[in-house]
Amino acid sequence: MQASALIIQTTAPDLLFAKRLAHILVEDHFAACVHIGHQGLSLYLWQDSLEGSEEVLLTIKTSSKAAQACMDKIRELHPYDLPEIICLPIIGGDAQYLAWIEQQTQLPTEC
Repeated sequence: MQASALIIQTTAPDLLFAKRLAHILVEDHFAACVHIGHQGLSLYLWQDSLEGSEEVLLTIKTSSKAAQACMDKIRELHPYDLPEIICLPIIGGDAQYLAWIEQQTQLPTEC
C-alpha cells in the first residue's frame, strides 16, 4: 500500500533559493506546504573530496499523486548537479491535515 501523503526533503544553497523554490512548489500545487528550516552545515564526499557547505533544509509536504512532478520540478530548478531529493511516506497523522495535503496538491489536468 502506497502512502497518500509524503514528505520530500531537499536542501538549498541559501535562503533566497529556498524561498523561491518553496513559493513555486506551493503556488503550482506540487506541495501543500514547505517548511524552510535554519541553515546548517552539511559534510559530504564529492568527487573524492570532503566538502562542507552551509545549506537550508526544506521539508515539503505533498501527495503521492504529485510527488513525481514535485521531484521533477526540484531537479529542474535546483542549482546543484545532484540535489538531495528524499521521499518519505507519512504513515499516520491527523486525518483532516492529510486530506488538506491531498486537496492542495491537485495538479491541473492537461487539455
